Amino acid sequence: MPPDDRGFVWYRGKGANYKHKIARLGTSLRHRTGPAHSGREHINFDGSLLIKGVSLKDTGIYTVAVYLPGYIKEIGFGRLNVYKPVRVPPLQASNTTVTENKDSVVLNCYTNAGSTQWFFNGMNLQLTERMKLSWSNRTLTIDPVRREDAGNYQCEVSNPISSAESDAVELDVKY
Repeated sequence: MPPDDRGFVWYRGKGANYKHKIARLGTSLRHRTGPAHSGREHINFDGSLLIKGVSLKDTGIYTVAVYLPGYIKEIGFGRLNVYKPVRVPPLQASNTTVTENKDSVVLNCYTNAGSTQWFFNGMNLQLTERMKLSWSNRTLTIDPVRREDAGNYQCEVSNPISSAESDAVELDVKY
């Protein structure tokens, strides 16, 4: 909180545009709302903005104007990212019983979450020259399959607030 502030005005978006004004709080400590106020925002006495019942639609840029003595106005802005907790991703294999050096297998981790990590027998998967990941890391292809590839595969999806692991898919390699 700046010393001797005279008030705060919060805006939705980058810049101090009246149409995007959420609310203001002046030295009288009266809270006045603007056109962008949804009924869930409140400016605290320290100048911070509280948004109740935050949702994905609140993601975006917010701007604050701080009024200081001597008619000085300082403006700052930042981005608020809101995330939904990830769901347990379904993991599917093209085949779970394969023949060594003959067959291939494709494992698909079905998710729209941020990042994807693969596990083999509970440990981070160490890729070999026979393994390929798709550009999104959501599809793992093993071609050809060898006996050392037999075991349990899992994918884990995560975003900045949560993560979830799929159920294990067991790959059986016949030789």
